[in-house]
Amino acid sequence: MKFQAIISAPFGKLGIRCSDTDLLGIEFLPQKTKNQPPVSDMAKAICADLEAYLADAKHEIDLPFELDGTHHQCNVWQAMLNIPCGQTLTYGELAKQIGSSAQAVGQACGNNPIPIVIPCHRVVGKAGLGGFMHRADDDALAIKRWLLAHERR
Repeated sequence: MKFQAIISAPFGKLGIRCSDTDLLGIEFLPQKTKNQPPVSDMAKAICADLEAYLADAKHEIDLPFELDGTHHQCNVWQAMLNIPCGQTLTYGELAKQIGSSAQAVGQACGNNPIPIVIPCHRVVGKAGLGGFMHRADDDALAIKRWLLAHERR
């Protein structure tokens, strides 16, 4: 699916997918990706809200979104929305809250279609950062580190 906007972020670019009424997806893209102006009023609103958050982590993102996931994934995503800005939970702690396993929570985190809005970066391993976007490479973890540091400023 093509993007309805691509905006700059301190760690690269964000590709935005939306309908006329809902945010559908956010993807982390390489810095070399060209920006794309918003093509609709909804895309403009999403870009404005994300840019406000990137400038000030205390900005509360309030966007209508549509999620397409399993019952378990939706439970995990809903629980992540309750983790306050600047705080974290481990995969195990979140799993205990919803009656799941840490591994299943990690899989759902990696499948989150709207990172930042649903703050999967706030879920960490008990002995470190854990992964991000089903990855544990330097690029993915650098984004997670930036988001966590941004929220602790």
